[in-house]
Amino acid sequence: MRKKQFKTESKKLLDMMINSIYTHKEIFLRELISNASDALDKLYFRSLTDSTVSLGRSDYSISIAADKTARTLTITDNGCGMSADELENNLGTIAKSGSFDFKRENDQGEDVDVIGQFGVGFYSAFMVAERITVRTRVYGSDLACMWESEGADGYTVSSCEKPTFGTEITLYLKADTEEEKYSDFLDEYRLRGLVKKYSDYIRYPIKMAVTKSRKKEDSEEYESYTEIETLNSMVPLWKRPQSEVTEEEYNSFYTEKFFDYQPPAKVITQKSEGTATFTALLFIPSHAPFNYYTKDYERGLELYSSGVMIMERCADLLPDYFSFVRGLVDSADLSLNISREMLQHDRQLKVIAKAIEKKIKSELEKMMANEREKYEKLFDAFGMQLKYGIYTDYGMHKDTLQDLLLFKSSGEKKYVSLKEYVDSMSSEQSAIYYAAGESIEKIEMLPQVESMKKRGIEVLYLTDDVDEFALKMLGKYADREFKNVTAEAAADISEDERKRLDEENRAAEDLFKAMKDAVSEVSAIRFTSSLTSHAVCLTSEGELSVEMEKVLKKMPGADGELPKASVALEINVDHPIKEKLLTLYKNDPEMLKKYARILYSEACLISGLSLENPAELCELISELLVK
Repeated sequence: MRKKQFKTESKKLLDMMINSIYTHKEIFLRELISNASDALDKLYFRSLTDSTVSLGRSDYSISIAADKTARTLTITDNGCGMSADELENNLGTIAKSGSFDFKRENDQGEDVDVIGQFGVGFYSAFMVAERITVRTRVYGSDLACMWESEGADGYTVSSCEKPTFGTEITLYLKADTEEEKYSDFLDEYRLRGLVKKYSDYIRYPIKMAVTKSRKKEDSEEYESYTEIETLNSMVPLWKRPQSEVTEEEYNSFYTEKFFDYQPPAKVITQKSEGTATFTALLFIPSHAPFNYYTKDYERGLELYSSGVMIMERCADLLPDYFSFVRGLVDSADLSLNISREMLQHDRQLKVIAKAIEKKIKSELEKMMANEREKYEKLFDAFGMQLKYGIYTDYGMHKDTLQDLLLFKSSGEKKYVSLKEYVDSMSSEQSAIYYAAGESIEKIEMLPQVESMKKRGIEVLYLTDDVDEFALKMLGKYADREFKNVTAEAAADISEDERKRLDEENRAAEDLFKAMKDAVSEVSAIRFTSSLTSHAVCLTSEGELSVEMEKVLKKMPGADGELPKASVALEINVDHPIKEKLLTLYKNDPEMLKKYARILYSEACLISGLSLENPAELCELISELLVK
């Protein structure tokens, strides 16, 4: 029996197969099971037109057997088998796919949805095996033959004995090393896990003899025994009619599949045919994973091709702002790379991702409208991610996300959407007002918020770092601008009031100049009529607010030079402090400077800013107390 060489540049190509194409050695089992499934499909398809094939659908199966003593792993099927010529053509030529040829010649729809198409999956077994034997017999033939190889050096084909039809592949595993323990692939628990992970939805039963224990009769002692067990589910939950799947089944599938201890807040099913045919089963969690807002969290949906898992997390199927969604997509239309571990980025993938994004948005909008309490709980967990979605990518996704946002407000301190805010606005109100701070309690201490509430104007409370940045990126909602109540000229005032304020400020220009000599930190000092009981406040000037500056300072690596918010010190024109300052300007210019420092410090504390020199404030207060 002469050893034959592969019909390609075998050494180079096989080395690439083993060391470059596949990133995970465990993939070999998926590939061999998929090949076995294809062989069963071929015989089943033949049975539809050939009355000599007496097997029914339930007669087909795949079996796995591990022998730890011999260090062998055997995968057996009772499918179509291969002749000597087919062994020569399919296994003697790397990248020659018999499954692909069969599919091309017999394009009859779902019943011939064979998996293999590149003809390279079989050779992935050489990642773990030093020698492979294939014993096979074509259905209806008495002749059996064997293919045997130790890798790139070549292979042999010979006749052999095999009592049943089908194919039996035996892997003689490599010796264990410090880097790789190949004997793990003989472990019953590991094999069960790999089948469950990659091949759970192969349409034929995958069987294995498993070891169990039981009490001996009339004894407290236990004995071991083996039992043939089916390892896979076969029928995917997402391929069953939705009306036949109970809520408990969906919940159980989710908690087991995605290791969550709580059922999902929402189950989304989606089927599409046409430009891209796919089925999606999506879950919106009821709470955020412990690592969700960390760099360790991995987003993405599980990707299946005809029931075989291709990718555990396909990030390209989910936009980052919907990264909290868990689930899977099953499609036979996607173009996979040669290892079937990654996608080749094509139009179909983008079509599927866009359809999924649209579906998720639609379901979230329905939840907000019909299950408000559940949506608000969901927003508590994932709302920050939606707001980041508006801010990132220069606002490209704001139209998708703006109606999903919620903010607490001064109205009833409960969540309102932007649409609800606008719908409740009076006809005289021209803008959407907001205030930012570390907490609702601190925001309500702001003098400008107090003033707005007394005027009957609702204020949105922004407590997350990203909030104000997101609203800046939105710019407008329903043609209404967003205005920070702590910004210059935030409130609408009458023309008469504006004239009065302009006159007061012009008359006090010299006062403000004298005060600013003592308070160089501010860009301007002026009177305002937007305060009620408070004497002073800080007002932001320009695009960067005080709260935005604080957020930037908290960011990692923010030790260098950062942009600073430009602020003005505003004094309540109707507060008694105005007359006190005017008197000091005329009679005691040095004391005026001390008052200016105190008022600035007061405004900083009200705005939640830390004082660079708190001792100065203490000394000034003490000095005034003893006068």
